[in-house]
Amino acid sequence: MTAALVADIGGTHARFAVVDGQDLLNPVVLRCADYDGPASAAKAFLDAHCPGARPRRGAFAVASAITGDRVDLTNSPWRFSIEASRQSLGLERLEVVNDFTAVALSVRHIASEHLMPLGGGAAQPATPIAVLGPGTGLGVSALVPSPDGRWTALATEGGHVTMAAANDREADILGWLRKRFDHVSAERVLSGQGLVNLYQAIAALSGRQAVFSTPDVITSRGLDGSCAISRETVDTFFAMMGTAAGNLALTTGARGGVFIAGGILPRMHEAFQASGFRARFEAYGRFQPYLAAIPTWLITHPLPAFIGLAALVGDDA
Repeated sequence: MTAALVADIGGTHARFAVVDGQDLLNPVVLRCADYDGPASAAKAFLDAHCPGARPRRGAFAVASAITGDRVDLTNSPWRFSIEASRQSLGLERLEVVNDFTAVALSVRHIASEHLMPLGGGAAQPATPIAVLGPGTGLGVSALVPSPDGRWTALATEGGHVTMAAANDREADILGWLRKRFDHVSAERVLSGQGLVNLYQAIAALSGRQAVFSTPDVITSRGLDGSCAISRETVDTFFAMMGTAAGNLALTTGARGGVFIAGGILPRMHEAFQASGFRARFEAYGRFQPYLAAIPTWLITHPLPAFIGLAALVGDDA
């Protein structure tokens, strides 16, 4: 296989690298705000790290629905044409997929040392696999096997499903948020901004002033126990992840397992592993035994989308 340009483009950062066989070369993180689109960011990366022969193939994972040549990123001002970008970069082939489609393509290739077990039984072979994870938004995908042994990654917008409450406190939180937003999706609470939304709702319902405004501060104060509102926010975030993951597992029949990815949870993996996530994942009444058998993992690899993109351009997905 010849070298290929790969990119994982989110709402805040774009990560670029060159993949050559199993080798990932020169991974670099660029701020989206510093460039007018993926082509200009990719050119800056290539000029700095590939001054000689340029890759002839490319694969981009983007935080957006891919419905045609025009791509509008969900949480970024970037808008671009796939074909124009291909021509601008001098590529013979450019694949563009949803970012969590790329993560889904990665899960069969990620080494065990980059997977943190979160409970459950053994994965059942040749059955669907579910993938979701919070970052700037909430990504959702699934990997579905075919009779010929190949796998298909679904391009979904599952992060925008309506968030469900599992108890009265969560119903009050979602009710408060519903007065602020037309629609309280899973992404409204399970993302970086979602942590802030949860914190503001919990503070208001507790009769307290919301004094923090960034997810990093909220999670830090919650995990060290110095702020009760932040602590409840983090606990609620973990539990609602269990609800979202359980809903996805039931919807897709993911007896091959559920993988949690994204940029937030790996940074607090120990707290997440010890949280109420798994109990909530199984808390489905008559279907508790069904969900109890499904394994869940947290992906701790720093660039799982690159692994999926490498499989895609190598036709090994």
